Amino acid sequence: MPPTMKTKNATDERSLARRTGTLLGGMPYLRFGTGLPLVAIPGLTQNYEPTVGVDRMMAAQLLMPVAGTHRVLRLTPRPGLDPNAGMADIARDYADALRLEFPGPVDVIGTSTGGSIALQLAADHPDVVQRLILVCAACSLGPNGKKVMRRVAEEVLAGRPRQAGRVIFSAIGDKPRSRLAAGMGWLMGPLMYGKASPDLITTIRAEDALDLRDRLGEIEAPTLVIGGDQDAFYTPELFRETAAGIPNGRLILYPGKGHMSVLTDPRLMPDVLEFLDGRGASGRAASRRPSPL
Repeated sequence: MPPTMKTKNATDERSLARRTGTLLGGMPYLRFGTGLPLVAIPGLTQNYEPTVGVDRMMAAQLLMPVAGTHRVLRLTPRPGLDPNAGMADIARDYADALRLEFPGPVDVIGTSTGGSIALQLAADHPDVVQRLILVCAACSLGPNGKKVMRRVAEEVLAGRPRQAGRVIFSAIGDKPRSRLAAGMGWLMGPLMYGKASPDLITTIRAEDALDLRDRLGEIEAPTLVIGGDQDAFYTPELFRETAAGIPNGRLILYPGKGHMSVLTDPRLMPDVLEFLDGRGASGRAASRRPSPL
């Protein structure tokens, strides 16, 4: 192997070194990458303990393509949420943590439920959000999304993690694959929900109550919304309404993609990087900001 290749690999290994811990205030974090700061708020997990081992690798995988140019801080909500906490309370924890961690506003990317938190954060605490990226998230869950998540909460509370896994996997795939996905969810349920904490139920209920339609016009951060038109949790109209309601909002809608397949789409990270680099969306027709509904 040429010496230059060895040097490059060594540099890459150092730059992608991952570290976990807990911020002041109790929020578990995972750090990796080098460059400009990027705060990542992930989707729903069964508890909010620090990620380790395989879970840590999986957590970093989605955003690894940006680690060469950005210093990623992946933050999950703090464990031990008040059972009555709403999305505004969870977002306040993030705002407090970011004010302690950074001297000014930073770019924020939220995925799924993490996008709901990120949107609330941008609406309530504009001083901490420089630019906002919502992936598979909108101003409110759609009717089917609420139905699915309420059912997941019921199954978890009843001590049926396999059934909870079946319900969620049936929804996250593309429609033709839902039957196969349901079987996979039944198998994976104990891993996903076998150690669920009360914080999971608190967050599901907080997201169920979330509706930021009337707050979109207050969001100051330039925002990119990315979703799939087959997402079982959000309708295409909700993605459009969210992007259109934000003064500097843009939308990229992937045809034929569901909730999970957006996250594995090869276009996702290039679109994210273009936005973070200040070059906007990718230029596809679907990325043009829609007119208000």
